[in-house]
Amino acid sequence: MVHQRKGHGLFCIFVIMEFSSKLLEQAVDQMSQLPGIGKRTALRLVLHLLKQPKEQTKEIASALNVFRSEITFCSQCHNIADTEICEICSNSKRSDEQICVVEDIRDVMAIENTGQFRGKYHVLNGIISPIDGVGPQDLTITSLAEKVKSGKVKEVIFALSATMEGDTTTFYIHKQLSGFEVLISTIARGIPVGDELEYADEITLGRSILKRIPYEDSLQG
Repeated sequence: MVHQRKGHGLFCIFVIMEFSSKLLEQAVDQMSQLPGIGKRTALRLVLHLLKQPKEQTKEIASALNVFRSEITFCSQCHNIADTEICEICSNSKRSDEQICVVEDIRDVMAIENTGQFRGKYHVLNGIISPIDGVGPQDLTITSLAEKVKSGKVKEVIFALSATMEGDTTTFYIHKQLSGFEVLISTIARGIPVGDELEYADEITLGRSILKRIPYEDSLQG
């Protein structure tokens, strides 16, 4: 059913779905809570699951349930992991002297796919965004400073998205680390301004890492 409502000189059109089954309605409501999934897409996905063998639906539900209940975060880099220390941090072939600072696991995956970085990561699990109510205290910045303070880290590489929020976060962390004897660099701006790191192609991202520049030089561009 389509309804129209006039407000501020514009007609707002919204759709109200009428379900023949409460169970179907509940499933669609839950599915539509996922980001980027509207009611129509949720309905299509739920109906697709209905056509599949019951065992497949059970396996999907079980996998999500186990993931949500058993997943943890690495105690060293804060990346999503299955154990207390993730595979990257526990790998003796990875250098402790280089720390690549990223927003979340998607950026770790993107950089790992390039094969151009053999150091370790520090996952902020977000970026500073006042409009979303996310401040420095909500990120893992304190533990990053503690790593640098230990003296083992020789270089901190910023690999945050080229957005206003990403730049704000980078600038804030740089100020927090400015008192330590550590090289602070940022990936080269091969990533277009406004782009998310995860959407960059592997070649461009790989070159950006290899051709990284001192952070203070990037401020002069």
